[in-house]
Amino acid sequence: MSVETSKQPGTAGTTSDELIRIEGVTKRFGDNTVLDGLDLTVRTGRHVTLIGPSGSGKTTILRLLMTLTKPDAGTITVDGRRLFPAPEKELREVRKQIGMVFQQFNLFPNMSVLRNITEAPVTVLGLQKEEAETRARELLDLVGLADKADTRPTRLSGGQQQRVAIARALAMRPKVLLLDEVTSALDPELVAGVLDLLRDIARSTDITMLCVTHEMNFARDISDQVLMFDAGRVIEAGPPERIFGEPEHERTREFLGAVL
Repeated sequence: MSVETSKQPGTAGTTSDELIRIEGVTKRFGDNTVLDGLDLTVRTGRHVTLIGPSGSGKTTILRLLMTLTKPDAGTITVDGRRLFPAPEKELREVRKQIGMVFQQFNLFPNMSVLRNITEAPVTVLGLQKEEAETRARELLDLVGLADKADTRPTRLSGGQQQRVAIARALAMRPKVLLLDEVTSALDPELVAGVLDLLRDIARSTDITMLCVTHEMNFARDISDQVLMFDAGRVIEAGPPERIFGEPEHERTREFLGAVL
């Protein structure tokens, strides 16, 4: 199934420029085919959510886009630049355009919150320290942690650490933000705050978002397009009101019946 995301009426952003193109991508781990000839296009400014059972290939897509793993077949292009196959120099340039927030926060415990956010913009993008810190403080204000700039991550709650991780990803000014089950490691009482923050970012910016989540209400709220994965393929795609309201595929109905 070839999937091209489309902007739904009434959502922010108007450009139809193609940002991500995945063509014929197959990924295997041993005898297990995680992605099976996947074709997928994401256009600039879209908020696309991947849903489906564990092991259906959703997170593997994000890991491929972050170049944390390589496909066995097919090509991936980001903003017109080839991601696979491509030389390492080209990969580094493409990676600058992609931000990712993981399930685990992956913050540097020996650095302050401020330095966690400024380290990559200074060392990777070559920003001056003062410029990077100004941007970092703006982002800390955005995520509600303006008073935590000098704090070490180990002194923050899980929800606060995830907010720092979101700020760190945004500090690179990526064209696309990848979100991989960003609330799965949080205590239940902390989940709502992080999801509310991501809703605000989705509604107030034009950043492209590709999100893997089991939070179906969140997926319904932020998405322009929802893709249902099963066994390494997209079996159904559409706007959230249709996928959640009138799914066409029996497997989609089974999955949503189990999680809603």
